[in-house]
Amino acid sequence: MKVARAAAAGTDRQLTGQMRLSARREGGCVRITAQLIQVRDQSHLWAAEYDRELRSVLEVQTQVASAIGSEVRLKLTPAQRSYLSTSDELIGELQAADTIVIGAPMYNFSIPSSLKAWIDQIVRLGKTVGYGPNGPQGLLARKKVVVITSRGAAYEKGTARGAFDFQEPYLLHILTFIGLTDVTFIHAENQGREEAEVFFSAAAERIGGIVIDQDQQVVAH
Repeated sequence: MKVARAAAAGTDRQLTGQMRLSARREGGCVRITAQLIQVRDQSHLWAAEYDRELRSVLEVQTQVASAIGSEVRLKLTPAQRSYLSTSDELIGELQAADTIVIGAPMYNFSIPSSLKAWIDQIVRLGKTVGYGPNGPQGLLARKKVVVITSRGAAYEKGTARGAFDFQEPYLLHILTFIGLTDVTFIHAENQGREEAEVFFSAAAERIGGIVIDQDQQVVAH
């Protein structure tokens, strides 16, 4: 069993290119012109045209992203290649893993900036998400995700405090967006209260149960 663990990764970004799209309808088809423009001097870096039926227009987004990626990669500086390699490495870890374990303490009802930076590196058009006739389609599949959180209080669904939980809904949405639909959340709640140890032990027991179950699956295979 291969396991990937979420780690912080982030770097300041600067906009250097701008994507411009135009469309012209001809009967039942659409001609889409895509251009990549250098922001600094407005020079053209890349351009292409795509003829598609109306029902398959969204497929062009993935093709454009792939074409731009190939074109731009040829023109990247060593520093830019190094920056992009971080994303490539993190995505490679996810692609190789059978189980993904994410540690996510609750910060201000949401997630830490370090985890958000990791998410920004692994959510990439053409790598972990594509677009088809029915809209976005996650490209990571058949993987189990376990999200282990720690929280100062309890945020049960349907309660007044539960409305402040922006952690689990966001993580579930973004993971599903890239194709990771088998997600289990284990919350160590009430860690800011006297009964913290009881809730911590309950979470640890659940984690142990998942580990045993995973080991049994590996033996069975």
